Amino acid sequence: MQGENPHEDGVYSSAPLSPLIVHVVRQYAPSRGGLEDVVANLSANLQHHGYRVRVVTLDRLFRQPEKTLPKWEQVGSVGVVRIPWRGSSRYPIAPQVFRHIRDADLVHVHGVDFFFDALAWTRMLHGKPLVATTHGGFFHTKKYAALKRIWFSTATRLSATGYQSVICCSQSDLEMFQPIAAGRAVMIENGVDVAKFVDAASREPRRSIVTVGRFSSNKRLDHLLDSLSVLVQRDRQWHLDIVGAPSDWTETDIAENVKRRALDQHVSVHVGLENDQIRSLLARNSLFASASDYEGFGLVAVEAMSAGLLPVLHGNEAYLALQRRHADVQITDFSEPETAATAIEAAYRRLVEDPQKVRGAVMQAAATHGWADVTQRHIAVYSEALKASRP
Repeated sequence: MQGENPHEDGVYSSAPLSPLIVHVVRQYAPSRGGLEDVVANLSANLQHHGYRVRVVTLDRLFRQPEKTLPKWEQVGSVGVVRIPWRGSSRYPIAPQVFRHIRDADLVHVHGVDFFFDALAWTRMLHGKPLVATTHGGFFHTKKYAALKRIWFSTATRLSATGYQSVICCSQSDLEMFQPIAAGRAVMIENGVDVAKFVDAASREPRRSIVTVGRFSSNKRLDHLLDSLSVLVQRDRQWHLDIVGAPSDWTETDIAENVKRRALDQHVSVHVGLENDQIRSLLARNSLFASASDYEGFGLVAVEAMSAGLLPVLHGNEAYLALQRRHADVQITDFSEPETAATAIEAAYRRLVEDPQKVRGAVMQAAATHGWADVTQRHIAVYSEALKASRP
């Protein structure tokens, strides 16, 4: 952990060098997802700027709750501490977090959950300056919508007062959190590792689509499969690669939905792939599609663009914001299969007309989301928070 050695009692010993930023996030490696990628990339880039970094996370993955992960592990250049939790994955309770922030100069909480509330409510006891990133809050699905609104307007509003900055990663998040964090809400869109899959997509136009992400209900894989059914009826060459990890949907759920639509020969499902495997898979695809009805930012769509994949996306708020910034992003309504299928065909025709130009345009657009500027903006937020916390 960059020269830090965790003792059995959870207290850390290290020389007082550069500021220590402790990121607190409910899930981290080996879990895979947009939130985990953001924390990993921000941590690595902060280290390049001389900061010391620690990640504190839960010791069991929500998708594998029976397996306990190591208490401490070096993941890349970042030290990761994992703590036990109980309760629901929607609100995991993990009070040992307080042990691992004792030597922090600043604590950065990712997401709006137990950590967001507990660290804010005990701020007078631990005395650490706090910064939070919203990552979409907890409105990813409409489930328990009324209860979520009540909690947001009461408990979340109270918690937000404990944070010196609330970083919103999209315009929709900013509009949501401004009323409860007036003067402290700032928008910093998530950075994207645009080098990871750069230029990986097929150089020859193919009737092949890829979608990447957790198999969660908000991703609306059912709508994507309905749209593929229409495409296949029009042209049997269409194929879809589904890449991700089980969540609300399992591999079995996807297989049943594929079989029900007689798409067995047109869909391949890939679970738990490493980045190099995903990169190889992208080489046989030309289009990226997402029928998701909620996204905090749209990180995976930007990663797909960096590969040279032309994106066709459902018109949720995050994707609409992305389209306003980049004209090559195609927006459609995946709840209407015929409409979505026609949009995908139109995107393919654009690609056929000038593959090199279209691929180059989407890759250039993705490059504007790189981590260099995003990290500098986080450092500015940290500097203000650290300055305000000094006597």
